[in-house]
Amino acid sequence: MRLGIVGLGVIGQALARAIDRGDVAAQLTAVHNRSPEKAQAFVQTLQHRPAVVDVPCLLERCDVVIEAATQAALADLAPRTLTAGKDLMILSVGALLDHPEWPELAARHQCRIYVPSGAIVGLDGLKGACVGRVHSVTITTRKPPQGLAGAPYVEAHGIDVYAMATETVIFEGTARQACQGFPANVNVAAALSLAGIGPDHTRMRILVAPGGTRNVHDVEVEGEFGRFTTHIENIPTDNPRTGKLASLSAIAMLQHIVAPLQCGT
Repeated sequence: MRLGIVGLGVIGQALARAIDRGDVAAQLTAVHNRSPEKAQAFVQTLQHRPAVVDVPCLLERCDVVIEAATQAALADLAPRTLTAGKDLMILSVGALLDHPEWPELAARHQCRIYVPSGAIVGLDGLKGACVGRVHSVTITTRKPPQGLAGAPYVEAHGIDVYAMATETVIFEGTARQACQGFPANVNVAAALSLAGIGPDHTRMRILVAPGGTRNVHDVEVEGEFGRFTTHIENIPTDNPRTGKLASLSAIAMLQHIVAPLQCGT
């Protein structure tokens, strides 16, 4: 399988290194980054060096395209990739909430969209539960100030996340509203809603955690099956908005795609 990566930030580089060292039984054939110079410098650190190309060339060289860029970049990349009949792994998951036509486009061109679990756990249980009736899905996220600073919701409401001395709720609403207000901070809410009861019925609370060192997510699901909760404390990457499990999850999904044995829901 030939893979291409669009976006060589923290997660994109982690994926490229994992493929390069053989953690995924596939070949990284091409990469694209908004700064070709930075991409060329990074590629030189790999043992098996992919081509640094533009998006049309990347689509020609790959079977699966991995988006590790931004929602803005994905808005252009997704239709081009799916129309070309290429599978697409999406890491900027929140964009899917605004583009329900993308799965239909994938079906029309006989390709697939993959969404890793990201920095969250329990999606397998949620998907199983949703075969029956699920009454409620709630996620509560706690992040240090630096993990929330600069988010559009924070800026629009004039919230000084560094001024808070104790844990403080700064947002409560639906997963759709959370992804609009925090597009680079809460992809977990998008993944949870897509696996479960949808972005308008999944509820989210976001708290600033002064002095915290981890991104913490608590999920509670109730339905005819009963009730389950999950709790995870993610160590942030060099990008404080992103937990390390996000890149590990993407690597695991690539392994899952090429594996002869499929385990889990």
